[in-house]
Amino acid sequence: MTLQTDTRSGQMTQAKLESTLWAAANSLRGPVDPGDFKAYVFPVMFFKWISDNWDYERRQAVVDLGDDVTAEEEADYHTFAIPSGCHWKDVHTTVVNVGAKLYKSLQLIQQANPENLTGVFGDVNWANTERLPETSLVSLLDTFHGVTLNPERVTGDMLGSAYEYLLREFAEASGKKAGEFFTPRHVVHLLVKILDPQSEETIVDPACGSGGMLIETVNAVKDAGGDTRTLRLHGQEINLTTSAIAKMNLFLHGLKDFKIVRGDTFREPKLLDGDRLQKFDVVIANPPFSLQNWGAETWAKDPYGRAFCGVPPAKNGDFAWIQHMVSTMKENTGRVGIVMPHGVLFRGGKEGAVRECIINQDKLEAVIGLPNNLFYSTSIPVCLLIFRADKPAERKDHVLFIDATKRFSAGKNQNTMSDEDIDVIDAAYKLGIDKDGEGGLNLRLVHADEIAENNFDLNIGRYLKGETAEEANVEEALISMREAQDRLANAQLALDEKLKAAGFDA
Repeated sequence: MTLQTDTRSGQMTQAKLESTLWAAANSLRGPVDPGDFKAYVFPVMFFKWISDNWDYERRQAVVDLGDDVTAEEEADYHTFAIPSGCHWKDVHTTVVNVGAKLYKSLQLIQQANPENLTGVFGDVNWANTERLPETSLVSLLDTFHGVTLNPERVTGDMLGSAYEYLLREFAEASGKKAGEFFTPRHVVHLLVKILDPQSEETIVDPACGSGGMLIETVNAVKDAGGDTRTLRLHGQEINLTTSAIAKMNLFLHGLKDFKIVRGDTFREPKLLDGDRLQKFDVVIANPPFSLQNWGAETWAKDPYGRAFCGVPPAKNGDFAWIQHMVSTMKENTGRVGIVMPHGVLFRGGKEGAVRECIINQDKLEAVIGLPNNLFYSTSIPVCLLIFRADKPAERKDHVLFIDATKRFSAGKNQNTMSDEDIDVIDAAYKLGIDKDGEGGLNLRLVHADEIAENNFDLNIGRYLKGETAEEANVEEALISMREAQDRLANAQLALDEKLKAAGFDA
């Protein structure tokens, strides 16, 4: 395979790199469902990257120390150790039982790098030829074999962008399942811009998916001229494949100082400081909406004090995410940004009681309504909730409501927000006004007393001109109906998958 390069530098072009990686994914089409491409493509891509960088680092050692460099001396040059017989070329030259050779090599590489690579390659059984025929695996390896993923050919920014490109393509192929691992970049960009991460801060995403929000915080600090080396990134993710993708994503973006843990954030939070939850400057997430069976039975006596406003309903974990995230922000500098369905703004019962308590604590700074149909995982309206441990004086005992539903560009399958849309919304949040008066936004700073008079209902339409309380009630009904439809669709999807797994034609 001949790859297009920039003749001035010898580097591959971004477009050619992306098209080559997508060709690798397409080599699986047929035996592998497109929604599962990521579980196969990313580990192979990462294995190729580790091997190519190992070769590059070895050449650097020889240049610096000579041909007689010892193994001990060379080891100092390597980012990751590759055991004997486990290099890319060892797998690619294997002619029989290729999957078994790949599986063993990946396992040994993980064992040789326990601090950094444990679990990073996921749980695919590469030796199972019924799931992945050897011809398809060989085709996948052949496609990647033509790509040299070292710093001479591919910069960290290029590789990171290509990885994001694949994530986006996989998300589009996955449909609703994409919400488990991918948040559209324009939504991430807006939320990070609002939270404004700074050098030397600690960042966490307790439902980190593929790590996109963590990477965007690094990009934001870099673009502002800050020192990204001083950031400390953390994430927790329950899905094994997705947590592995997050680790690979961060490594491929050139990041090394991070901690991604796998586990149930509610039942077993692993980002701890002794026997307490670790505290962070920036807490950011797009968690799964309306999560059922999230662990309510353990929260009444939660040892970490996260039920500070009561226990949310067992069949809806939205407020559990909110309480967990508020519990993990630092007392002075902490701020939280979370994507939520509109239902959290007005639903009653246990959720209403939790919402009232949270509002009375005066940590909620802003409610921002986003345009419809931005996400892969749901079509229901969503909002951003912004919490701040120490609100500005002019916003104490107030909540800023912003209706940004008109700031979008219509798409065939999904709507998007442009850079201009994001800048307008961010400026409105920070200034508390629609700066130019023509931004298409509706916003208002509302006193807590008025919110209390409305029974702590946070429905945006109740507080912004142009919508009466009756219209807000209609909006609530429509949103509730959409949420119910979405839950029904998800339940049907889950049932179909279970029937398929049991051997029935769903």
